[in-house]
Amino acid sequence: MPIVEPSTALPGVSSGTGSYQHYGYAGGGFQPPPPFPVVRLRGLPFNCTDIDILKFFAGLTIVDVLLVNKSGRFSGEAFVVFAGAMQVEFALQRDRQNMGRRYVEVFRCKKQDYYNAVAGEINYEGIYDNDYQGSPPPSRSKRFSDKEQMDYTEILKMRGLPFLVTKSQIIDFFKDYKLIEGRVHIACRPDGKATGEAYVEFVSPDEAKRAMFKDKMTIGSRYVELFPSTPDEARRAESRSRQ
Repeated sequence: MPIVEPSTALPGVSSGTGSYQHYGYAGGGFQPPPPFPVVRLRGLPFNCTDIDILKFFAGLTIVDVLLVNKSGRFSGEAFVVFAGAMQVEFALQRDRQNMGRRYVEVFRCKKQDYYNAVAGEINYEGIYDNDYQGSPPPSRSKRFSDKEQMDYTEILKMRGLPFLVTKSQIIDFFKDYKLIEGRVHIACRPDGKATGEAYVEFVSPDEAKRAMFKDKMTIGSRYVELFPSTPDEARRAESRSRQ
């Protein structure tokens, strides 16, 4: 699966001095593009969500947020990918600002650090909640079996989507299943920013249940969780998005 690759066709930023440079052919030599625009956060509250990070970096264009889990629990660290190298410089100015009662460290990191974290999230199959504390994480087949026992309608809820996901990406994600293309709703807050959730209507409850095979598979760098939902829940989400 592809990992998020934001556009770097912007003026570069030197990582050591903060001075700006253009890249391309100059003086007969090629200057490489600017660094991959990612920062690492440390010291986040343990109830932190993607939305909290969006608020923390208000005014900047975020391409991806990856909350880092260790042994199935949030570690207090995250990676944030921005639209370009210039945005990283603004993000670094928010180092040691507060999120709730915690001050958050914001620092540079390497592209490979982000890639390794993405790989770790994709490969990790455990989910932990109060029922599983101190126990080995259940396998994917166990999780699917649990969800198979739920009541299904024709609606599935998606959670953990990339913030820039499009309807066409969701339709492609379910290309092997019969969904109603006009009934794909990406949930947004009243200010228009995506919540990372979406609701998808299939042609029947049986088809929605069959599409649960895609649970924990990826769109871009993010693995997506699927849950049975209802038309009422989907309508409420649409109504909130329009407020």
